[in-house]
Amino acid sequence: MLWSVAGSSCSGKTTAARACAELPGVVVHDFDEIGVPDGADLVWRQRSLETWLRRALSCQADGVDVILLSQSPIGEVLAAPSAPLLNGLAACLLDVADDERLRRLDRRDPGKWSPGQRQAFLNWAAWHRGHAADPGHHPEVLTRGAWPEMVWSRWPPSWSVTTIDTTGRTPAESAAALRTWIQSHDRH
Repeated sequence: MLWSVAGSSCSGKTTAARACAELPGVVVHDFDEIGVPDGADLVWRQRSLETWLRRALSCQADGVDVILLSQSPIGEVLAAPSAPLLNGLAACLLDVADDERLRRLDRRDPGKWSPGQRQAFLNWAAWHRGHAADPGHHPEVLTRGAWPEMVWSRWPPSWSVTTIDTTGRTPAESAAALRTWIQSHDRH
């Protein structure tokens, strides 16, 4: 089983998922563990997602499920070459209100981001919200200039993505919500 936990920066993915690491038969991985090169782009992210899916398949063969934290939305996961080999997939969007996202970003990286970069984080979060609700929401964001190995025809006309809003929640409350979502799925 692969639990895809996506969201724009500062939504609380890493903080919430740490509390899920103790679940039996589950490993938690952050997409960025592989390193993010300067100039990482859409093609890099999509190729790297395929690398992560192959790792998840290796875990699957060992009877271990994977929680993958990333900025890759469900559409990318479904279109990755190895996606059909997964024995299960569930998608969650961790989200937070824009003003809180910016506060978290400032706490994490004080003074690092220009106004334009800060707006890009908010734009990416808004796009994630639309994509989680509707496969037809600006698909070109993922498909234009994409890695040629992606199989976009796998997108269904609708999908089920759970959204967990971390706004106003403590880290423990966000972690509990994520853990509850994970435990609500039949793992095999």
